[in-house]
Amino acid sequence: MKYKRKKYKKLYGYLTFVLALILSASTTVSADSALPYETYNFDYWEYVYYTPAAYVPESSLSGIDLGVGSLSNPQDLFVAADGKIYIADTGNNRILILNSDLTLYKVMENFDNNGSPDTFLNPYGVFVTGQNVIYVADMDHNRIIALHENGELIRIINNPVSEVLPDNFVFIPMKVTVDYANRVYVIVKNMFQGIMAFDENGSFTGFTGTIKVAISTYDKIWRRLSTKAQRARQVQFIPTEFTGVDMAPDGFVYATNIDTKGVQSVRRLNPKGQDVIKKKDGSLSGDLWYRLAGDYSGASRIVDIAYRDNGIYSIIDQTRGRIFTYDHEGNILYIFGGRGSQKGTFKNPVAIEAIGDVIMVLDAGRGEIMTFTAAEYGRLINEAVSLRFRGDESAAVEIWKKVLLLDENFELAYVGIGKSYLAAGENKMAMKYLKLGMDRTYYSIAFKRYRDDILKENLGSILTIGTLLFVGTGIILKIKRKGGTEHE
Repeated sequence: MKYKRKKYKKLYGYLTFVLALILSASTTVSADSALPYETYNFDYWEYVYYTPAAYVPESSLSGIDLGVGSLSNPQDLFVAADGKIYIADTGNNRILILNSDLTLYKVMENFDNNGSPDTFLNPYGVFVTGQNVIYVADMDHNRIIALHENGELIRIINNPVSEVLPDNFVFIPMKVTVDYANRVYVIVKNMFQGIMAFDENGSFTGFTGTIKVAISTYDKIWRRLSTKAQRARQVQFIPTEFTGVDMAPDGFVYATNIDTKGVQSVRRLNPKGQDVIKKKDGSLSGDLWYRLAGDYSGASRIVDIAYRDNGIYSIIDQTRGRIFTYDHEGNILYIFGGRGSQKGTFKNPVAIEAIGDVIMVLDAGRGEIMTFTAAEYGRLINEAVSLRFRGDESAAVEIWKKVLLLDENFELAYVGIGKSYLAAGENKMAMKYLKLGMDRTYYSIAFKRYRDDILKENLGSILTIGTLLFVGTGIILKIKRKGGTEHE
């Protein structure tokens, strides 16, 4: 019966999602009818519901706007600590550096390599440390280059050697990030063992974040019964590739990977390479519902991640051009974006970054950077989640109440208010809001505390009644025994 309920719930949720898509094609459901996309979320039961606009398109910026000609298949975007913006203009073999106001600062096309001029060849990824050291994944030169901003070469990482690497291994770096200890993490093409890690001297130290493949019993039996020719045609059970990477200030690596089942496309790797990301019972991989065939079908293809302050991170789905933003507990905060030709939609999004409440997306298909600014709804959520992350639940309550005025279905706001009441010892009020927020764990805690409160408040009466019952019962029994003795 439980299985059937779950099955029906999934079916109902899918039908709800399909119906919502149909309605959205003919009517405007979003709070902002001028937007070319919907903003939505999923409730506790994983049903889709539409919300006010969280972010609105602000601008788009092309290479022509910058005065450097059209961008050619740009593949990466990075915002440095000083606010400068770096673009890997892959097809043009150059790195563009912009000021924080999106004006051109510098174009890097070559550098001095120990006295000889050198250039990039398909630079695919870029990262800049807090000391303004620029790391470039120079893909078709099979190397990572570390440079000062003036073009002075610091070091080159290439040809890693190790017993764990196959003899025919070719180092094809695609994305790069660096932690506070100058350890370098590189996503390498066709490398399924994980993200390659290098020490501060550029020596290969091993893999981090290896994704294990789970093979079902059905798959094992089916492969055992298959012929050699059939096995050759079957999907190989190999770990998936990573697609994007970012570094949090605490040194944890945030990485994205392809997950065709739509279960988990985001990892938070500790210094030991273990995934310690928090997630809910459902998915951490973009859309929960999607079509199985046709245009834009299949699970979300998450290609990049931007770690933002206070545990918030955003990921970009290349399949449907949507941006998903989560908090540090894996709650979806808001979803927006889409594919198309209108302002604010994407053709082929490949990278995402953020500056405060501004989100930037690099579209390789258009050769443009698109920026989105937070609407009131998104700004309030960001503020409340940040306060909550810092442990200031009580200060977040008034913000959550403002969120509920805009979206009364936002369950996380109820949970935030409920936790604040719980921390203040107002357990009955906590129960009310935690129930509205569908948080069973904290509701149970509030219920137990409320039950204890009731017992404490009425302990005197309970003891008095119990004493009276005990004494009364003793008297009655004594009278009965005495009556029986006299009768004998």
